[in-house]
Amino acid sequence: MKLNIALLAGDGIGPEIIAQAVRVCDAIATKYNHEINYTEALTGAAAIDAVGEPYPDSTHEVCMAADAVLFGAIGLPKYDNDPSAKVRPEQGLLKMRQKLGLFANVRPTFTFPSLIDKSPLKRERIEGTDLVFLRELTGGAYFGERGRKDNGNTAYDTMIYTRMEVTRIAKVAFETAMQRRKRLCLVDKANVLESSRLWRETVQAMEKDYPEVEVAYELVDAVAMRLVQWPNQYDVLVTENLFGDILTDEASVIAGSMGLMPSASKGEHTDLYEPIHGSYPQAAGKDIANPLATILSAAMMLEDTFKLKDEAKDIRDVVNKSLEEGIVTEDLAVKGSKAYKMSEVGDWLVANI
Repeated sequence: MKLNIALLAGDGIGPEIIAQAVRVCDAIATKYNHEINYTEALTGAAAIDAVGEPYPDSTHEVCMAADAVLFGAIGLPKYDNDPSAKVRPEQGLLKMRQKLGLFANVRPTFTFPSLIDKSPLKRERIEGTDLVFLRELTGGAYFGERGRKDNGNTAYDTMIYTRMEVTRIAKVAFETAMQRRKRLCLVDKANVLESSRLWRETVQAMEKDYPEVEVAYELVDAVAMRLVQWPNQYDVLVTENLFGDILTDEASVIAGSMGLMPSASKGEHTDLYEPIHGSYPQAAGKDIANPLATILSAAMMLEDTFKLKDEAKDIRDVVNKSLEEGIVTEDLAVKGSKAYKMSEVGDWLVANI
């Protein structure tokens, strides 16, 4: 098979982790006789420095022409620490989601048997955890009207949703639940927010179309608590943009490291795959970051976009083997054992594929 993949490495550790994912994909392509064509493009701070904007038209053209996008991370301290910056790397991420129509962020959370004691939560709380968040990506407070008034002393951000936006992400959530354990939880704040009441009534109206799916409705603050009490009770959760941003980061540490969790963003055009962690600029160039979330994101890409289930399973199996045998970067290394460089982990994965 011929695969056309856009590579958006971004900032910080982005180029390094993408490089390791490419090595693993190339090893899979050699093993299974596939041809992969990569096209690199700029985004984030790297694009601002080069052309003055974080998601240039040239990058969008590359993404639209590709079968899938493999994305690293964006963000640098020089922008994070400057509240007055007019152009920011994160604006590129929002623009990319909007222009590609990436309205559904798919974030799985699962545990690795060999790392279960690395989690900050007790073993009995998290064993068996296997859940998926569906986070709406192109609406809500991140895209609503915002501004300042009263000479800059009052700020506002408006959370706006249409029924169409809720329906399309809920449809993905119901369909995902049908492929899993047929349990769906809507996370909202319907006791306070009018936008949440729209979400709730829309999902309630859709229940009749999916009679096999058991639907629960929980408030966001309750879910934030229950995720650390009994995450293994959840199957599929769907929620709006801001709540999803916060809750998925909370869920990510259940596995023991943010460097382990993959994600996908799907919608109207080209699907995008990325690790859930940030750009970790403090580690850039040091060959110490964990590449596994990016590599597992590549496995999601092979399975979901290209329907290459065996190839994806090979990647997941070799990642699990690396964890079991302790071929891990410093964030996962057991005290007293060797912490491998990122490139060494990549070497081991490629050799074992």
